[in-house]
Amino acid sequence: MEKRDAIHPNDFEVYTTEEIREEFLVQDLFVPGNPRLVYSYYDRMIVGGICPDKALHLEVSKELGSDFFLHRREMGTINVGPRGMVAVEGEEYVLETKDGLYVGMGAKEVSFSSADKGNPARFYLISGPAHTHYPTQRIEIGTTETVHLGSPSESNERTIHKYIHPDGVKSCQLVMGMTLLAPNNVWNSMPCHTHDRRMEAYFYFDLADDAVLFHFMGKPDQTRHIVVRNEEAVLSPSWSIHSGVGTSNYTFIWAMLGENQIFTDMDDVPMSALK
Repeated sequence: MEKRDAIHPNDFEVYTTEEIREEFLVQDLFVPGNPRLVYSYYDRMIVGGICPDKALHLEVSKELGSDFFLHRREMGTINVGPRGMVAVEGEEYVLETKDGLYVGMGAKEVSFSSADKGNPARFYLISGPAHTHYPTQRIEIGTTETVHLGSPSESNERTIHKYIHPDGVKSCQLVMGMTLLAPNNVWNSMPCHTHDRRMEAYFYFDLADDAVLFHFMGKPDQTRHIVVRNEEAVLSPSWSIHSGVGTSNYTFIWAMLGENQIFTDMDDVPMSALK
């Protein structure tokens, strides 16, 4: 498991392009047969990708200091590839494309597999510390709470699907969902915001091979950007804005950990304050 340290915002201001990418961008998430896990010291979030060409087990590592991966953790996963299966304590859950699964603290045996090993599923996962057990639940995208925001005139018409949240599938800390931009719309989370009480990770996908996305981050008056390509993720500290614009429409998965789970708990940034 790769580790990423927390960065002070004043230090971030002098980072080079390569340093920003090294500390905040997560690439190569879906290598068949090779789980990719990144441990961030921002709220101790783990961002990962599993592409199973055979049954792959969620293994514990030294960084967790526990007997098994979900000993003191919970997890959310969304399949962004073809049909796949997640087995939790011997019970198998089938996940079609864009279906999700919440796995509660205490599950000792978790494994991932694909319906077609030649065209494997791609499970994007987020894990955070937990203090109590909530039941494992499969989440079909069609059953999620949805919110429609934006407008074509602002190039940000989008549909938000809430997978794991206080009014839906419950968790200790984790809040997780997916945003789909309508065709010909390219902006997300603009006007932008911060939320000091929690950090966030963005995973971008459904981008064409020749498309790129510019993810903006940093303090509102000291912004920087990362060029992101298909199926890459960005870690966003609590002090940072998190907004993006693509060369075409796209989809992204957002996930948050921190002091509360209120979706609307954010500090809006006036457009005039951005620099």
